Amino acid sequence: MKKKTSSKENLFILLAILIMGILFYSSSQPYSKQTVAPMLETLLKNEPLKDLLSTVHFNYAGSEVSIATKGYSHFVEFFIRKGAHFGTYFLLGLFWFLGLKDKMRSTELAFLISWLLAAGYAAFDEFHQSFTAERTPLFQDVILDSVGALTGILIVYLFVRLRKNRKRK
Repeated sequence: MKKKTSSKENLFILLAILIMGILFYSSSQPYSKQTVAPMLETLLKNEPLKDLLSTVHFNYAGSEVSIATKGYSHFVEFFIRKGAHFGTYFLLGLFWFLGLKDKMRSTELAFLISWLLAAGYAAFDEFHQSFTAERTPLFQDVILDSVGALTGILIVYLFVRLRKNRKRK
C-alpha cells in the first residue's frame, strides 16, 4: 500500500461511508414511507407521454413492468427508483475509488477493491431489505447497483489513465 494520504481522499472515503449509512436507513423504511407514486399522480395528472410509454413493457425480477400492469404513476416511479439505485451506487463506487486510488499499490487494485466494496454492500443492502416490511430483496437490484458502481469507477479510472498518459508525453 502507498503511504500517501490526503484530507481530500479521506473526505471521499467519508462520503462513501455516508452514502452507505443513507442506503442502510433507506433500506430500513417500508415501501409505503418511500413511495412517490401519490406525488407523481398529482404532478403528472395529465399523464404526459402516456401513449408513447404504453408501448414499453419488459420483465424485471419475474414481473412485467408496464403501464398496463402497474399504472402510470407506479410505472414512472419504477424508473425513478431504479435510477436512484444506479445513481447512488455510481456515487458510492466513484467515492470509494477516489478515496482509495492513491492509497493502494496500483490504481487497478483500487478499482477492484472499490468495486468489491460497492457490490458487496449492494448484496448486503438487499439482504437487509429482507427484514424490512413491504420490501423485497432482489438479485436484479444487486446487479443494477453493481453496474452503477462499476460505471462510476470506470469513468474516473479512465480519466486518471488519460491524465497519466498525457503527463508522460
